[in-house]
Amino acid sequence: MTTDDERRIAGVSRAELERRWSLVRNHMKENRIDAIVAFSNDDHLGGATRWFTDQPVNYRQAVIFHSREPMTVVDHGHMGTKRQLDDTDPLRPGVGELLFTAEFQSVQYTQSYEAELVVEALNRRRCHRIGLINVDGMPHAFVRTLQAGLVGMPETIDVTDAVDGFMVIKSAEEITLIRRAAEVQDEIFARVLAEGRPGMRDFELSALAQYHGRLLGAETGILLVGSAPQGTASPMRFYPLQGRTIRDGDVVCLLIENSGPGGFYTELIRHICFGKVSAEFMDAFEKTRIAQTETIKNFRPGIACRDIYEAHSRHMTEQGLGVDRRIYAHGQGYNLVERPLVRFDEPMIVAAGMNMAIHPTIMTPNVFAASCDNYLITASGAERLHRTEQKVFELS
Repeated sequence: MTTDDERRIAGVSRAELERRWSLVRNHMKENRIDAIVAFSNDDHLGGATRWFTDQPVNYRQAVIFHSREPMTVVDHGHMGTKRQLDDTDPLRPGVGELLFTAEFQSVQYTQSYEAELVVEALNRRRCHRIGLINVDGMPHAFVRTLQAGLVGMPETIDVTDAVDGFMVIKSAEEITLIRRAAEVQDEIFARVLAEGRPGMRDFELSALAQYHGRLLGAETGILLVGSAPQGTASPMRFYPLQGRTIRDGDVVCLLIENSGPGGFYTELIRHICFGKVSAEFMDAFEKTRIAQTETIKNFRPGIACRDIYEAHSRHMTEQGLGVDRRIYAHGQGYNLVERPLVRFDEPMIVAAGMNMAIHPTIMTPNVFAASCDNYLITASGAERLHRTEQKVFELS
């Protein structure tokens, strides 16, 4: 007979979940909050519900975290069915009731279905104060139905900053899984390096990366490839644009940004040249590597992210390079992109326990070069988690 433990590839312990729940319940007690609602509709950027439940997103998912009882989870399945778990299912730790509905992001008339179940669960408990996580990121119909359906005019408050603050500081158990994610990506790159060759198309390289990642226990994410002759920029491309055939002398950019066993993300970018790399490309790559090294010096607990961004922008400007107007560094966890963003608009400060992906990039008509590795913020600075050499890999 198959046991629950046999089905599970990786995850966190009950003790880790209890640690998270305790942080949130203490905040709820201090702020007189009866329930907190989280919503996810993306397996790359929907990490809040998984942080509470250790469950990945299935289509969409809503979680009600109650102050004094196990969670209510609204998941995708047969409409109108429910399971009363009372925190007894080892695959659903901390869940008291599991409610099912069948909504689809592409079908407008289904958009309120989860919220209707959430409203019923909250009204049944006569909640007076309800916290919402990332309410501006929730679907409009979800928020509209929630606001219209709650009885007794309960107060709703934004608890996003508090929960984000809990999520971004990783525990020892979480750090172990993050280290494993970086190790998996290093191994994926090594295997692609051993098997890649001219004559393959870009999507064959990304397929190799995905294949080896799954063999190593990786979950979801993006694996992007872009190739071009030297002298032409070769940024990584999404899957529909990975049809180009790689030729001798080409440079390939490979992005490996999948979640490791247990669902935590790291991010690795490396370049492969099928021949001798040009001085122009090598110069650009070296500038990105130096930019990463320089910015790492500023990643110390207590430093404001916006100050790190300003220092990076000054460095790039002094080198005659473009200032990043998107994002060159950010946190990761259950979210592929998580706070803090290292940008002008991020209020967070750096703290020990953060998992940061740092990827300075240079883009010109002739060159696309990037250096990306993950760093764990410690009390004394930053520790690089990836072990793949920071260089352009030349293959003959």
